[in-house]
Amino acid sequence: MRTVVVFKNGNNRAVCLPHDLDFEGVNELEIIRESDIIILRPIKPSWNSFLPQEKANSDFLTERLDIVEKERVKL
Repeated sequence: MRTVVVFKNGNNRAVCLPHDLDFEGVNELEIIRESDIIILRPIKPSWNSFLPQEKANSDFLTERLDIVEKERVKL
């Protein structure tokens, strides 16, 4: 089992994650306490976070080539 030091950071307590336990590319973590266990999980984008995004322009894909063949190949 590995251990890390808990230190004071202003009014909070903090730990440094060892490099091999880093959540690469993640800027935010969800923190949950279950009894005496603290769980850190990366916050991943959900469909709810997608909805407020800017909508596509009305001319989006108007110049897209039709790549679907009109007739299906006979088997």
